[in-house]
Amino acid sequence: MAEEEKEEMKSFKDLGLCEELVEACDSLGWKYPTKIQVEAIPHALEGKDLIGLAQTGSGKTGAFALPILHALLESHSRQGYKSAPVFFALVLSPTRELAIQIAEQFEALGSGISLKCAVLVGGVDIMQQQIALGKRPHIIVGTPGRLVDHLTNTKGFSLRMLKFLVLDEADRLLNEDFEKALDDILNVIPRDRHTYLFSATMTKKVKKLQRACLRNPVKIEAASKYSTVDTLKQQYRFIPAKYKDCYLVYILTEMSGCTSMVFTRTCDATRLLAFILRNLNIRAIPISGQMTQSKRLGALNKFKSGECNVLVCTDVASRGLDIPSVDMVINYDIPTNSKDYIHRVGRTARAGRSGVAISLVNQYELEWYLQIEKLIGKKLSEYPAQEEEVLQYLESVTEAKRLSQMKLKEIGGTKKRRGGDDDDEDIERYLGVKGKSSKKVKRK
Repeated sequence: MAEEEKEEMKSFKDLGLCEELVEACDSLGWKYPTKIQVEAIPHALEGKDLIGLAQTGSGKTGAFALPILHALLESHSRQGYKSAPVFFALVLSPTRELAIQIAEQFEALGSGISLKCAVLVGGVDIMQQQIALGKRPHIIVGTPGRLVDHLTNTKGFSLRMLKFLVLDEADRLLNEDFEKALDDILNVIPRDRHTYLFSATMTKKVKKLQRACLRNPVKIEAASKYSTVDTLKQQYRFIPAKYKDCYLVYILTEMSGCTSMVFTRTCDATRLLAFILRNLNIRAIPISGQMTQSKRLGALNKFKSGECNVLVCTDVASRGLDIPSVDMVINYDIPTNSKDYIHRVGRTARAGRSGVAISLVNQYELEWYLQIEKLIGKKLSEYPAQEEEVLQYLESVTEAKRLSQMKLKEIGGTKKRRGGDDDDEDIERYLGVKGKSSKKVKRK
């Protein structure tokens, strides 16, 4: 216990960071480093490679951004900052939103030292990104596929001088989805570099880690292998599949003052659920991998600003997004991969705040739910609800679902007649905050 208190009382200056970065942390309101930062930063400043396991929301980004910026400042402190090397560090992320968020954190920490950062992700105009690369940024944050596009097609862009490689959410990046792109990137960057792997969960992919060329890495576990934070209240409810929508509406109505994220398995389900909730006067907005990048960011911004207080999403939104005001996560569909549960519920109870996660488990999902309990090593408590009270919403929910399915069918038909391939505008118009909801939630 005494050791923990001692760690908590350490300042960023105690970790060995330079004055400019200590001031930057202070201006961002970071008074004390988190556990992962306390353990990782001193090793990183000694020039060691890192494998960092830490709970989502524990300050992982700061744990790798601060040592990189410290090294950047140090490398050219004598000649003046403007001569600092370009393409100094590369941070790879599995999702576009997480890449944008990491870049924002780098820019915030580097605002006092004229840091230049470029974001390379899909769904955004490649020409604009080429212009950003032409400005010779110090830090590049991106997704593997788009980075490979630039390495292949952008004239004059090379990572031969790279000093740092970071794989954030490393367990996802080491999956087969990114294998080819990651191989291509590792083949063109210097072997003589520092490599950091950070994630909330780490699977045993030793060969792939070796291929990522870590040199005698220091392994830091600021959390047990698969864990959730202590400030998170986790509950479940076993329910018949036919009443799942009813339970969702009941919970969101009971907790109507909360900001909530509702996780589904498919992109189509996010749209249908958002339509149903809108019809019941609940301010919901969907986000999924099928939406264009600008629409996804637009939806996220509406949620962050409070214009909508329910975000209905697929697992694309469960990785790395720090939306501080999320009070509740609802697993409408239980994830088939139990590790995704940790990332989902990690959207709430971040940075010491409290939060609640409720999993709606139907008769077909019991096996997946038991896998989650086994993974996190604890039995969850039951969400208390009287079924008679919940089923008072059945009539209005059934009607809202019928209207929503009709509307989705209509939007699909309109798209075919137009010959278009993007129905985001129709959906946005229908879900728009200014649009009228057709019904309010009413009990029988």
